[in-house]
Amino acid sequence: MDENKDEKKKILVVDDDKNILRLINVYLENENYRLYNATDGNECFQMLEQVMPDVVLLDLKIPGLDGIAVMERIKKFFPHIPIVMVSAHGTIEVAVESMRGGAYDFVTKPFDSNRLKVSVRNALLIHSLSQELERLKSELYQVHDFGSIIGRSGKMQEIYNVLEKISRSSNVTVLIMGESGTGKELVAREIHNRTATRAHKPFVAVNCAALPESLLESELFGHEKGAFTGATERRSGKFEQANGGTIFLDEIGEMTAATQAKVIRVLQEREFTRIGGTETIKVDVRLVSATNRNLEEAVKNGQFREDLYYRISVFPLIMPALRDRKEDIPLLSAHFLEKFKKREKKNVESIARDALEVLLNYHWPGNVRELENTIERAVVLCSGTEITLEDLPQAIRTLGLTKPGNLENSFDINGTLDEILERVEEKVIKKVYADCDGNISELARRLNMGRATIYRKAEKYQLPIKE
Repeated sequence: MDENKDEKKKILVVDDDKNILRLINVYLENENYRLYNATDGNECFQMLEQVMPDVVLLDLKIPGLDGIAVMERIKKFFPHIPIVMVSAHGTIEVAVESMRGGAYDFVTKPFDSNRLKVSVRNALLIHSLSQELERLKSELYQVHDFGSIIGRSGKMQEIYNVLEKISRSSNVTVLIMGESGTGKELVAREIHNRTATRAHKPFVAVNCAALPESLLESELFGHEKGAFTGATERRSGKFEQANGGTIFLDEIGEMTAATQAKVIRVLQEREFTRIGGTETIKVDVRLVSATNRNLEEAVKNGQFREDLYYRISVFPLIMPALRDRKEDIPLLSAHFLEKFKKREKKNVESIARDALEVLLNYHWPGNVRELENTIERAVVLCSGTEITLEDLPQAIRTLGLTKPGNLENSFDINGTLDEILERVEEKVIKKVYADCDGNISELARRLNMGRATIYRKAEKYQLPIKE
């Protein structure tokens, strides 16, 4: 009997009238469904996260948020679950409003049992077809973005799949690891925005590396008036401000042992006291942390508490460096170009092929943040409709014009800095020279040098030039 249990379609019935819940359960009990009940909007969203139903039967009049508002949130966070609205007020206006809001069907009380069964069966069919369509789409197309996160590389597809699973739970702690500039806070915000029970509550970010220990403790837990010099009034902390939502602790690896111990208590007990206070403050927050340090090594070296590490890393997530997903550079560049051309009100439509090649070849130590800053600068400097090499920073042009790969394999790095730079210059000039067939005007344009300098460099590196 249990072998087919999980094959049953799941129906979530939301109604504050227990008699109606019993009646619907009686009507549908012989239809080979698994039935779940909720009596208000909050309970509805808890059940949605827990069981992920195939259809929701939603009463129009429930305590707290009304049925229309609950439906709108379901459509936002669970867009593929069909909703059948139920109401004792079966007016045309109510039905039209429900259908416009995204309901699949509208059923009136008192129920016609056959009408209810047909509506549920058809909604299940729609759900099944929708799932199949999404499956086919995923096979045909890779996802280019996940909300505000951009990328279609294999590494980003893996990230999106993990984020989809994380967003279904409202409590699991997440540790985002990766180099600076890879978009860790962006990911934290996306987790918050996609978690149905927390998205409408605060998202509070704290940079643990930006504050000394004494200030960080006050920032996280708040303080009472007179708790220390300068505490002229009571102040609520970030955990308190994030109640019901998400707190994001960036660079958590920089926390001192004392602050780590207090964070552990909040995670274990869901409570804390303000500095200088005695009142116990209860909180319900989801913790998302980020670090560019190797916390496992920090634990081994005694620099990070082992118990806190295991508490915050229930769901670890590693953000790839931009150099490890270079196929995303054109997509990211286009996204940033669109963003900054609107802000600057400039008619910049594209990036020149040689400029894009430089962006692809460059190693991006600052990751996506550095690329964003580069495109922003290029849009500001651009005088035409296309970003050219001259619009890119000199350092990126110089290094980006070398062949992709390890720079140590591109040229000899032995000797003084001046000697190394001279070898880089020679390599770059010879490559550009070959690309433009020795034309002095094109050389001057691409290298952003005067003609006299070009003549001097050409003579130095024995390159015949053409007018």
